[in-house]
Amino acid sequence: MLGLRQLCLFTLRRYQARTLCSDLLLSQINGCTHEDEVFNLVGRNKARLSEKHVGIALNMLWQLQKKEPFLLRASDYVRNHSQFLTLCILAENKVEHMEDEVIVDILYSILRLGVEDHASLVKVLVTEAWKRLERLSLPALSKFALCLYKQHRQFSPIIGQVAHIVDMKLDSIQDIRILSVLMISISEVITESFRDRLLHKAEQLLQEKDEVHFNYARRILQFLQNVKLRYHPLLEKCNRIFLENTSDLDIHSISHIFGLYEQLGFDSAEFRLVVKQLLSETIDDYYDPETFAKLFFSLGPMAGSKHVRVCSIFCVSLIPCNLFLFLFRMTSVLHKHLESYHVLQLVKLTQYLVMLRCQDLELFAKLKMLLLGYLKSSVIPADTAAVIRILTMLPSFQVKEIIINKAAAVLPQCRLHHLNCIATALVKWNHHGQLHWQNSSELCAKLLQRLNDCGLQRLQKANNLNLLLEELPYVNGEWFGEVLNEESLAVCQRLIDQITWENILPLSFFLIKSDHRCPALLDRISSVTVESIDKIPPSEIYFILFLFSTLNYDPPDNEEFFKSCIQHLTSNLSHLEAYHLVLLGHVLAMAGYFPPGLITTIFNVSFLSKLDAQLKGILPDTVKQRVHSSLMKLNRAVCLECPEFHIPWFHEPYCQRVFHSSVSRINPQRQHIHRMLTEILGGRHYSRISVLTPYYYEIGEKIALEFLDSKAFSKDYSRHLKGEPAVKKRHLEMLGYRVVQIPHFEWNSMVLSTKGEQLEYLRQQLYGIQ
Repeated sequence: MLGLRQLCLFTLRRYQARTLCSDLLLSQINGCTHEDEVFNLVGRNKARLSEKHVGIALNMLWQLQKKEPFLLRASDYVRNHSQFLTLCILAENKVEHMEDEVIVDILYSILRLGVEDHASLVKVLVTEAWKRLERLSLPALSKFALCLYKQHRQFSPIIGQVAHIVDMKLDSIQDIRILSVLMISISEVITESFRDRLLHKAEQLLQEKDEVHFNYARRILQFLQNVKLRYHPLLEKCNRIFLENTSDLDIHSISHIFGLYEQLGFDSAEFRLVVKQLLSETIDDYYDPETFAKLFFSLGPMAGSKHVRVCSIFCVSLIPCNLFLFLFRMTSVLHKHLESYHVLQLVKLTQYLVMLRCQDLELFAKLKMLLLGYLKSSVIPADTAAVIRILTMLPSFQVKEIIINKAAAVLPQCRLHHLNCIATALVKWNHHGQLHWQNSSELCAKLLQRLNDCGLQRLQKANNLNLLLEELPYVNGEWFGEVLNEESLAVCQRLIDQITWENILPLSFFLIKSDHRCPALLDRISSVTVESIDKIPPSEIYFILFLFSTLNYDPPDNEEFFKSCIQHLTSNLSHLEAYHLVLLGHVLAMAGYFPPGLITTIFNVSFLSKLDAQLKGILPDTVKQRVHSSLMKLNRAVCLECPEFHIPWFHEPYCQRVFHSSVSRINPQRQHIHRMLTEILGGRHYSRISVLTPYYYEIGEKIALEFLDSKAFSKDYSRHLKGEPAVKKRHLEMLGYRVVQIPHFEWNSMVLSTKGEQLEYLRQQLYGIQ
């Protein structure tokens, strides 16, 4: 009995000593300040490491790396260390004894340290966490879901089960961090109704929190992009969070946020203004290739080029005032790091350097060599098309036969905008004589015919309007207009029942670009807009109205359509940027509508001061010019059509500057008509070729004779007069002119092939003589 007691006391002392030692080891691991300290402890205590020690050690290795700046992290050193392999083997052997949270924490840490997805430990951890999925806490579930998302398992059965659990427990989630992670992780496998519940929950949690970390808002933006939904209430809430956390934003966050804004079609002048200030203060701090590329991609589109798209990531004013010094610094850094960039980064770099009118031929030569190297090895159609498109922008580029062969190889897998890129490049190279090998013209013609066939086949097979509209808005140019435009409109009409409030914006973009009046599609857009007006964001209403105004089309429910749009807009004026209101006012005026609330808001001293501040600093040159022109035209329309508003005409100086700074290019056909009018009327003093009316309309003659070229009409067979020339006619008549408009298709017709027939035509137009 005494011996048994001594044995028990010995065992107890040994257990207590081991526990004390283990607790000491845990404290030592938690107190490490460098990776080597962790590895030394692991090496000296291999035999005594429990599953808890292993988990703490692996997590500590990631926490130590996390504290370092991205470029100073030593993940390769950690992964290749012998004691790291020891930890991985121990973790794999002890995984069944680990707690749920420990398993997820280890998986997260080793993935962040760069361990490959196919590594044995990763597979074991994923399998074990999957077994315990139903009992994981919400924080552990969100972290596990994020690991799966980072592994590109968005469509795996595990994600489906995670989505089901989230669906069941959604009401109990009260942490926006947990919710935002789960939202992006399950975004690819949820239904529309579940999506809406997630959005409602996110709105609720954002509303309840006084302070929200910008990363949570960024994840919600990513979710909206994943589900391809422009949900403006959440977009505006996220934008407000970014504005409240600007001190925490770096170039990586800014680049990501603006990339998402561009994809979601969202714009915030206030945020761009803040970003301008932030980047202006820190521009000299960026030298590493990755960060420098993001800075250049952010600032590149803002060079003030007339060809930069309105939806570029940042505003033109972000470019430093001294463009020469900016370019010099950019190119000097790029020379050193060009080979470290991947193909799409090189494509962007080349595009922005061309737009900035860079003159560094040596840099362009390096870019050409690298791009051609990528083209030879590329197997991705999108990358091939992007490289071919950008090669057309390089100065003095001589096309090699391998480019044509590479283009021909990827055609069957290309989407419409990829086909468009290749076709545009071929036409340009052929036109400028850059195809120099034997039978090049014949080869080019055969490839263009194949392009036509592939494009038509892709359209004819289309049965989902949403998927089709992901491609159509990005296609333009002569090739598409001549070959595929009519077929594209026919396909949209075939799928007309699939038009909803969620896809009328991309459909409107396509119809604006196509410049065709398609009554069936326009009527459907009008009816859907009226039915779902409360669901459509105010900023999207502008583009829908622009479509109808610019094509000068009145739908069957014209009054109800415009009334619904105007009512929705006037109740949401505070949600729109100042310059958006000006563009909106001009579009409505073109259609003959002047909402009092909108007009009095725009022609207000405080509003015009706010607009002036935006125009001076944060908008691209192309947008500034468009807004200035729209404000002038709106001012003119209000003065002529709504004198009861008592709005003064204050654009005289602006019109004089524009008129005197522009080089007058008189159309040869206008000159020919002027000479004939001189002959009909009996002398030069009876007619003038270019006259400025009050309010600065330019007309061809004293009786307001105007030659209308192809831009004045829709491109479909109806040749309907578009909005701007129709408004001009209306205003000139209000000013007391008799307006005679001569369509180009009448003047250039075979019926008027002789001088005598043309003179008779003009007499009929002037005097009404049959």
